[in-house]
Amino acid sequence: MQSATIDYRTPQPWIALAAFLVAVLGIGALIGTQSQPGVWYENLVKPPLNPPNWVFGPVWFTLYVMIAIAGWRVWMAAPRSAAMKFWGAQMLLNWAWSPVWFLAQMPWLAFIILVAMWLAIAGFILAARRHDPIAAWLFVPYIAWVSFAGYLNLSIALLN
Repeated sequence: MQSATIDYRTPQPWIALAAFLVAVLGIGALIGTQSQPGVWYENLVKPPLNPPNWVFGPVWFTLYVMIAIAGWRVWMAAPRSAAMKFWGAQMLLNWAWSPVWFLAQMPWLAFIILVAMWLAIAGFILAARRHDPIAAWLFVPYIAWVSFAGYLNLSIALLN
């Protein structure tokens, strides 16, 4: 684990953290504001345990902060690692899901994206453990939420 050689007294690590937070939160917020639930989503038959819409914003904000911190921690320790490749893949898949679901209104394609995202998240957790166990643990609530989202996505696809 290389993180012991990082000098956190210099500005570079904190600038990198700020960049991760701005990128993850900024792109996530932009996509979220452009792909809001609309009439199509409101008219879908929802499964049991479907949370109210107001829950999703705070959950995703919290998860995005954790995703950014986990990515930053691994990037500081091993920027060219398999963990960072998984981190990038899950982020791109994450950002693709909302437009496919809400704008294209394609629940089955969104489910395929979600399964690929789940696999990338699991890959990150497994690969990140060797570089930064804290980063791996930061992804545990994320994979739990994406698992729940998989239940919602698949249920809605089947019910409609």
